[in-house]
Amino acid sequence: MTATHRLQAGTLPGVALALLVLNALLAHGNAWPTIWPALEWRLAAELAPAVMLIAAWGAARGRVPRALEVGLAALGTVWVLLHYIEVTVPAVLGRQINLYWDAPHLGAVIRMDGGAGMAGKVVLGVGGAALVTALLYTLVRQCIGALARGAERRSTRLLMLACAGVIAALWLSQNLIARPAAHLFAPTVTGMLAEQYRFLNTALSRAASETRLGAGPAFSGSLDGLGGADVLVVFAEAYGAVTFDRTDIARELRTHRERLADALTTTGRQVVSARLVSPTFGGASWLAHASLLSGLDMRDPTDYQLLLTTDRPTLVRHFAANGYRTVAWLPGIQRPWPEGAFYGFDRYADADRIGYEGRPFGFWRIPDQASIALAHAQELKGAERAPRLIVFPTVTTHAPFRALPPYRPDWAGLLGTEAFSALEVEAAEAVPTSWSNPLPAYVASMRYQFDWLTGYLADHAPENLVMIVIGDHQPIGTVSGPDQPWDVPVHIIARNPALIARLQAVGFVPGVEPPASPLGPTHALTPILIDVFGRTD
Repeated sequence: MTATHRLQAGTLPGVALALLVLNALLAHGNAWPTIWPALEWRLAAELAPAVMLIAAWGAARGRVPRALEVGLAALGTVWVLLHYIEVTVPAVLGRQINLYWDAPHLGAVIRMDGGAGMAGKVVLGVGGAALVTALLYTLVRQCIGALARGAERRSTRLLMLACAGVIAALWLSQNLIARPAAHLFAPTVTGMLAEQYRFLNTALSRAASETRLGAGPAFSGSLDGLGGADVLVVFAEAYGAVTFDRTDIARELRTHRERLADALTTTGRQVVSARLVSPTFGGASWLAHASLLSGLDMRDPTDYQLLLTTDRPTLVRHFAANGYRTVAWLPGIQRPWPEGAFYGFDRYADADRIGYEGRPFGFWRIPDQASIALAHAQELKGAERAPRLIVFPTVTTHAPFRALPPYRPDWAGLLGTEAFSALEVEAAEAVPTSWSNPLPAYVASMRYQFDWLTGYLADHAPENLVMIVIGDHQPIGTVSGPDQPWDVPVHIIARNPALIARLQAVGFVPGVEPPASPLGPTHALTPILIDVFGRTD
């Protein structure tokens, strides 16, 4: 007798097999770093109510109606799919999903894996998902049918009630059992849905007015401590503490970091470093940007949306009030972003306004080296001008870390239409994307980042430039690994010994390697910068 026949028969072995299969489907984990499910020996607490319902119906009515079987099978299929999302998204992104804020960005994530044949990939993906769902429903339907047939027999009905009762009793008494419930029970879908409701309710509620944001830093005083130097803030995309904490990644990047350190020494610059706790992980870079520029805690996306509706002071307006021309250099912005007016930049330069004339590289179009070359040519050349504050979030190290451009020793060539040849673009875009094993691509993109930083600081940067290189968040979970802290490095590079000394006095250390303990959250850096930039002692 086949397994399917045993399930349909409603025998004791068939009921036991159905319970095991359903529990496995509702309690599976993730086979990190892939997107595949993995069998885990845990209990699915949400299976108990369904089993009790079927058993109770069989005891009272004798036969479970087909409509109830179909309904439970459909609901069970949805539950399994939701559980898959619940355990897979944190493994891939390294953080919990927030459907309200993450769903609008799904299209952009799909386009990142674009290139030739994207439409076909989408159709294939949708078709594959539909097929998997149909097969999953068939399996769940067979299991529910077996339980329904088993509910008609006293012996099997007792087995069902016993199993459901034990699971329910363990769940209700989980604080009393010796083994932590986190290891005994799988995460529940109802818990995830409750959390999503909380997110949605918070996002849609405007009752918590501006007082929700709390008090920010005092953007007052001068910037005399900078001595009129240009300030370039580089938000290094996906530059996380794993590049130091994971020995395999650190080893691959060591030579490139050493080249950067050597270039700084050769040009008479100094660098100090620290570690911060980002407000986000694996994505939502804008939360990190807003944290530093506003000096407010942006861990909750709702706070970010609320912030953009206020007239709160910002680091940008502070620099403008002290005679700086402020520039938002945003090659990653490819669509209208009127909310950006909140920051008060004198110039807003997105992907269509920074002047890139070369061939596009993948979804992000403009390689970081070309972006910084254009920023330098347009804003940082010449002596007779107002000092600049430029905020530049990079894009080339963004997941999935391709298409990766070559480093160009000829920086002037990056300003024209032949910045990159057609063959270079084709070769870069021909490299396949891997969401399940993106570590090699991530390391390669980080090497590229260190290369252009080294080249720029060694040969092109203004003599008195103060550069702040700060990671926005850790890379996605398939790179960083499970249970990583939300730490990011920050480096401040300058030729100003007094400024460097003041930074060391508040916890920065010399060199390109930050200490193991965080200085604080990202927004805690803002008042530090206001203070050290304003002092001349």
